[in-house]
Amino acid sequence: MRYGKYRFILSFLLLPFVLYLVFVISPYLQAFYIALTDWQGFSANASFVGLANFVRLFQDPIFWIALKNNLFLLISIPIIVIVLALFFSSMINFGGSGGTGPRKAGVRGIAGGKFYQVVYFFPCVLSVTVIAVLWQFVYEPKNGLLNGFLSLIGLDAFRQVWLGDDKTALAAVLGVSVWGSVGFYVVLFTAAMGSVPRELYESGLLDGANRLQTFWHLTLPLIWDAMQVAIVHLVIGALDTFALVQILTVGPGGPDNATNVVALYLFDNAFTYSKFGYASAIGVTMFALTLVLTIVAFRLSRRERVEY
Repeated sequence: MRYGKYRFILSFLLLPFVLYLVFVISPYLQAFYIALTDWQGFSANASFVGLANFVRLFQDPIFWIALKNNLFLLISIPIIVIVLALFFSSMINFGGSGGTGPRKAGVRGIAGGKFYQVVYFFPCVLSVTVIAVLWQFVYEPKNGLLNGFLSLIGLDAFRQVWLGDDKTALAAVLGVSVWGSVGFYVVLFTAAMGSVPRELYESGLLDGANRLQTFWHLTLPLIWDAMQVAIVHLVIGALDTFALVQILTVGPGGPDNATNVVALYLFDNAFTYSKFGYASAIGVTMFALTLVLTIVAFRLSRRERVEY
């Protein structure tokens, strides 16, 4: 058995490894090769063009507009989502007021915390398609919920054609993305904060620390592993934005490329214009960019682990 156990283990690993090689690694490698050709997608023939697709890509103004929009989402989504999720999670865990002893303010959460977790998490159980269609009705310029609410409180001057104006369209997409994402991170951070011993907070409060100080000096260092996961996941998600823009926006990607993102531009080149070679060059560029930014996010968010 001692010498046969490795064969036994390998016999279980071989098939999954082959499937992973064929269906995951192989398409990646093919994309690298196709990026060096002028393949049209429906032809058996493709001419080798070297780096011509990449040279053309870096001179393409629409690609730079799409990349700029991706970078806007890349910076905005993680910051807004993490700040909101930390605030809501802190309220659920430590936002309670009054009480004495181990149930005093600063140690216990608000009443109904479990209910709020369900409410915050609700958008996460909806598909992106449903979310995008729902928010199309919210942003509808004449009878939409948002413009109707603004009229109700006397702010008619702020009514907008939210998805039809290039000044507000990308912000509208950002709002939907934050609404659909924040609930997951509320649950993640709430679970991480729930694992921190309450005795630490009681000691901090006895030493005269206020809630902001206990959050900054106790909570944040002790949940940093969850924070690091959230940052990396949100960075990758922001670069991978596609379905929401495809369904929600005018065009899609409009107006005037105001909401175009790299994944949508890749899709259009491949399946609308049949430029699979060029689309593969976009994909390879995004792969490299995502890989670099993920490594940078890991490096910048790496901190010494706090044991308790």
